[in-house]
Amino acid sequence: MTKADLIEVVSEKANITRVKAEKVVETVFNSIKEALKNGDRIEIRGFGCFEVRHYGRYQGRNPKTGEVIEVPKKKLPFFKVGKLLKAQVAKAPTL
Repeated sequence: MTKADLIEVVSEKANITRVKAEKVVETVFNSIKEALKNGDRIEIRGFGCFEVRHYGRYQGRNPKTGEVIEVPKKKLPFFKVGKLLKAQVAKAPTL
């Protein structure tokens, strides 16, 4: 499903115009992004939670040359799936 598909589904299910549905979807995504930028955790019961994970610096290797390189510390977004969503996906029929 693409973002455009999601907008279409929201428009149909909420019985609103596509323009309003696009604003809703954009608002949700932007709110999640802003919260993560601020280091906040977003928990949506039954779905999952978004959080920022901090990774320290470490030594890695360039796979082409084998040279040891210093990988700087970093922050990355992380999504942990909720129990209900995990169970629903597990029960979904396979194609």
